[in-house]
Amino acid sequence: MSTEKSFSEKLRAIRDAHGLGRKALSDETGIPIRTIEGIEQRGTIPRTDIAQKICKRWPQYSLWLMTNQVDEAAGQVSPEIEATKDRLKPTGTDTESQGE
Repeated sequence: MSTEKSFSEKLRAIRDAHGLGRKALSDETGIPIRTIEGIEQRGTIPRTDIAQKICKRWPQYSLWLMTNQVDEAAGQVSPEIEATKDRLKPTGTDTESQGE
């Protein structure tokens, strides 16, 4: 079974990761809301200019969005990787000694 996501699933993952509704995504990228709805609801493959707008707004997801690959060393991640990194950031309390 493939773990690759469709473009529509990836667009939704980006929206979820950044807490955006379709209107907010439209406002941030200039992509018409009907186009976003078509991609997400009907699995419409976006035109190149639409994909470029998403990649321009979130360049860290460009490789993942277009190829389903990541390259963390080059700063190319997925929303899931970014969220995991945020959860695992040290808080400072994990290195404090007990009983001081």
